[in-house]
Amino acid sequence: MRLEELGIDDVPAGNVLNMTPSESKAVENLGEAVTAVTPYTYEPNNDVWPHDTSKFHYSIDNFGPIYIPKKGATVQLDSNSIELYRRIIAVYEGNKLEEKGPNQFVINGQPATSYTFKMDYYWMMGDNRHRSLDSRFWGFVPEDHIVGKAWMIWMSYGKNGIRWSRLFRTIK
Repeated sequence: MRLEELGIDDVPAGNVLNMTPSESKAVENLGEAVTAVTPYTYEPNNDVWPHDTSKFHYSIDNFGPIYIPKKGATVQLDSNSIELYRRIIAVYEGNKLEEKGPNQFVINGQPATSYTFKMDYYWMMGDNRHRSLDSRFWGFVPEDHIVGKAWMIWMSYGKNGIRWSRLFRTIK
């Protein structure tokens, strides 16, 4: 089995690949063509949102999984999910949120085990990955906080590198 058959078309310089555990196992099983498969672990970072490394082992390079809320969607509330959605519920959507104990929440005076979002939210990622303060540091952005509109494609990468035909095109 070749790397292309595993969906790995372009091996970057340094032979470092970002793979799922099952992909890693498949590459290990390629035989003598592979000398070693070494997992790279990221240290959790308290600077990274939601700023709780005891529950979320996120770093700027290894983030998620998370659910990005949309208007009308409902999430179950528990001691983990409240860390992700507390600011949305209390600040952005203007509810009175009380936390009575582990997994005990009161929203606007009513006991709550779930929450339905009133707005759409976005995940904003900076264009300079390691030198950007973006949603990895401050979380979701409510739709009504977004100012401006993208109007041009500045850079476009695809499976085979730069997609030259898309550069500097306007967005319709």
